[in-house]
Amino acid sequence: MEIKRQPTRSVSIGGIHVGSAHPIAVQSMTATKTTNIDATVAQAEALHQRGAGVVRIAVDSVKDAEALAEIRKQTRANLAVDLQENFRLAEVVAPHVDKIRYNPGHLYHHQKDKPWHDKVRFVIAQAVENNCAIRIGVNCGSVDPAKKEKYDATDSITPMLESAIEHCEFVESLNFERFVVSLKDSDPAKVIEVNRRFAELRPDIPLHLGVTEAGMPPEGIIKTRIAFEQLIGHGIGDTVRVSLTLPNDRKPEEIDAGLGIIDDIHSGRFRSVVKLNEKALNIISCPSCSRVENEAFIELAESVKEMTAYAKDHAITIAVMGCRVNGPGETDDADLGLWCGPAKVNLKRGTEALGAFGYDEILPILKQELDQIIASRGAE
Repeated sequence: MEIKRQPTRSVSIGGIHVGSAHPIAVQSMTATKTTNIDATVAQAEALHQRGAGVVRIAVDSVKDAEALAEIRKQTRANLAVDLQENFRLAEVVAPHVDKIRYNPGHLYHHQKDKPWHDKVRFVIAQAVENNCAIRIGVNCGSVDPAKKEKYDATDSITPMLESAIEHCEFVESLNFERFVVSLKDSDPAKVIEVNRRFAELRPDIPLHLGVTEAGMPPEGIIKTRIAFEQLIGHGIGDTVRVSLTLPNDRKPEEIDAGLGIIDDIHSGRFRSVVKLNEKALNIISCPSCSRVENEAFIELAESVKEMTAYAKDHAITIAVMGCRVNGPGETDDADLGLWCGPAKVNLKRGTEALGAFGYDEILPILKQELDQIIASRGAE
């Protein structure tokens, strides 16, 4: 099946190029502790050998950055790094990676009095000096607060879109065009809408697609497939990631899933008849990565799925997040949210914090809250 791609420009990322003139690249992220050099190298190589065009590594500290320098020497993978909240780390990681991802919504956490323009200018300068590409990564759970305040709380898409466009224009004003953009949400419908709207406004900029916190297979693959089919099928998307909650030794399955979906789309094997049921239980969980502070998170996500099966016909969303970086914000839109720390699981009802509980005691408490929601809606 021939698909007419959006006419996006070419961007080099290490040994590959992305854009409409090139095949869609599949990415993934290491889930090992970055300071565990041997394990991280092994996982980066496993992802690379499975077909990953880019492998992302988390760097949250100077120790992580020091480990990254050694990891770079030992892997053939094209490496990307996510700056998360510390834009200043760009200076120490840029010499060792092929792409830097920054999140516009995270630029407000460090040096709060410093204008975001100056922070981006610093990141771009490091990219230029070290021959790196950039990803401007906008995420539903961490949108620029100044943008969110301008719109109704029910409109999560327009602030994301406006933030992405603003940063594209500013980065281009610095005479830098070697960048891609991502706009991610845990809801496939929102991923489709925001990326379509962006592609209409900026058809020249390569897009990295993904459904964040897609969850466990097979549901996580189905959610992602729905978004990818509607976007790639219309020529939108130049790189992709299938974000799944998986044990470390199974992370290459993300690559298999991404390559499989792309192959199906190009072969005309669409499965969009498999739609998410808006009247059914929806469990979202983040992909396991090196920020997970307790690997019991993965078992917990699986246990939540099993325990809540009885509520499958209720339109309730439960979010299970693996760390404190994304967990607090990205559980806000769920009816019930769990974000996991080293020893405790933080439980929320919407934006309301309900307390922190041990991994061995959270399930019955979660069930009690779930039952209360079901009962209250049944009484309406």
